[in-house]
This record gives sequence, structure tokens and C-alpha cells, in this order.
Amino acid sequence: MTSPSTIKPKFLSKSNELGVIAVGFSGGQCKPGVDAAPTALISAGLLTQLKEDLGYDLFHDNTVHSYASIIPASDPDYRNMKNPLAVSAVTQRLSQQVYEHAQQGRCVLTLGGDHSIAIGTISGTAKAIRERLNREMAVIWVDAHADINTPESSESGNIHGMPVAFLTGLAVEEREDVFGWVKADQKISVKKLVYIGLRDVDRGEKEILRDHGIKAFSMHDIDKHGIGRVMEMALGHIGTDTPIHLSFDVDALDPQWAPSTGTPVRGGLTLREGDFIAECVHETGSLVAMDLVEVNPSLEAVGAAETIRAGCSLVRCALGDTLL
Repeated sequence: MTSPSTIKPKFLSKSNELGVIAVGFSGGQCKPGVDAAPTALISAGLLTQLKEDLGYDLFHDNTVHSYASIIPASDPDYRNMKNPLAVSAVTQRLSQQVYEHAQQGRCVLTLGGDHSIAIGTISGTAKAIRERLNREMAVIWVDAHADINTPESSESGNIHGMPVAFLTGLAVEEREDVFGWVKADQKISVKKLVYIGLRDVDRGEKEILRDHGIKAFSMHDIDKHGIGRVMEMALGHIGTDTPIHLSFDVDALDPQWAPSTGTPVRGGLTLREGDFIAECVHETGSLVAMDLVEVNPSLEAVGAAETIRAGCSLVRCALGDTLL
């Protein structure tokens, strides 16, 4: 069996092991379909490629988790949030699942699902990294959207537009059943957060980014500097001694490359630029976890197959696939 990569991981004790969690959940937004993404990605051969081509030893329970047993029958809006109890319950369970893999010293891949699931994935990784290495973790958030609305600043009430607010403590809630379970050791610092690919940012989110000095590279920055220089600046901001959680929303790609997603926005990354971001993160040796979210295979008429292929490519590049 070949080694997964020539890059030696800095923060993983089991570099050949990959924890995989398939999350069939779409409750963080109003369009069904993203819950089918993990099945579509796996059916397209993603896990087989990671195992056979990249040499990973996969730790996966062969289940696409719908979390149906913990989703409440009644889930009224709360603080302007839609489905607050369901999203909170699912992300709390997911946080524990991710934590159990990350605590073992293996990289964790989560296939979503909408981007609300990052409340679970990032909180789980952050807690494990603090316990195992006594370090803070950085997050690279690749997305057309900032997803840093507080419940009050959100116009839609969809929680997939709020995960970063809860993960950074900018949104706070005491109720345990509505994200009150996210404790200090599960959160990240705004100083260790970097955005890449933004181009559809709400007015309230722009104020949050500016007020807190959050490092963000929009498509304007990518057009101006090129993706190579942007990645140099992004990774320079994080530094070489910090574990990285890469959270990749497929809508960061232009709809030409990934049309089958719930909130497509024209003027985005090319597939090659998306792959390059993933390759650069891998080359740091600092990657400890990755999310791939918002693929919607139900939108077949607008290019589901191309979007699924794009998603598979992004994951492979982040986990060590190279052109040569």
C-alpha cells in the first residue's frame, strides 16, 4: 500500500488513517437535496479513490447519518432561527462523532449536508486539538458566503448562514438545546479564521468582518492578486505552527463548475482554483479536518454530475492527490 502523501503531517499521529462521517442533513436551509450528497459522492467512487489511489485506511461506519431519531417533531422558530432544535441536536451529535476521530490523531473528512453542520465538525475538531496538542486551531472557510450572521442579523433565518457566528462566540445562546452546548474549548478565535472566495456577503456580515478584523479574501482579491498570492497571504496569516480545519462550500466555485448547489452565485472560483486551494492546504502538512458541503444532487437538470465530480476533486486534492 502506498503512503497517502509525500507530505508529512505535523499534527496527526496516524497520518495514514482517515475518519469519514457522512451527514445526510439539510435542515440548516430550506431546500431539500443536500441530504443526498454523501450518498452521491460515495457512489461516484470518492471513498474508493481515497483508499485505493491515495492509500488511506478509512474509518467509516458505512452509514449516511440522517439523525432522524433526534430530530424533534415540533421545532418552532427561535430568535429568528429556523429549525433551531433540529440543527442544534444534529450538530451536537456530529461534534462528538468528529471529536472521537480527531482525538485518535487521524484526519477527519465530513461529507455534508448543508453548511450548518460546520457547527458540529469544527467544534469537535477544535476540542480534540486542544486536548491532544494544547493548541488553538485555524479555520479556512472557502465559500461564496461568509456564514457569520448572528440570528438577529440574518434576513432568512436559515442557520447555514450562521455557523461561524456560533463557532467564534459572536452569537451566544444559553439554552443547551439551541447551541448552548458549544463551550469555550469547542470554539475558534476570529484571529485564526480566514475566508477565501467571498462574493455574496450580507451588509450585517460586512460590518462583523470589519469590526473584528477578520481576514477575508473576496473574489476581488483573487482577481487582483491571483490565487497563488492569495494562498500565500492566507497561509501566512495562519502561520506554520497551527492545525487547519478546511471547510469547503462547493458554491465557492462558479456555477459553471458546480451548478448543482442551493445558493449559486456567479463570478466564483474555477475548479482549478478550488483544487489549488485544497492542494496548498495539503502542502502545509497542517490539515487536520475537512468538510465538503452544499452539493445538491437533486438539481439534476442543472449539472449534478459535474458538481459531484468537482466535489470529489476538491477532497482528493486536499488529501494529497497531485497532478504529477
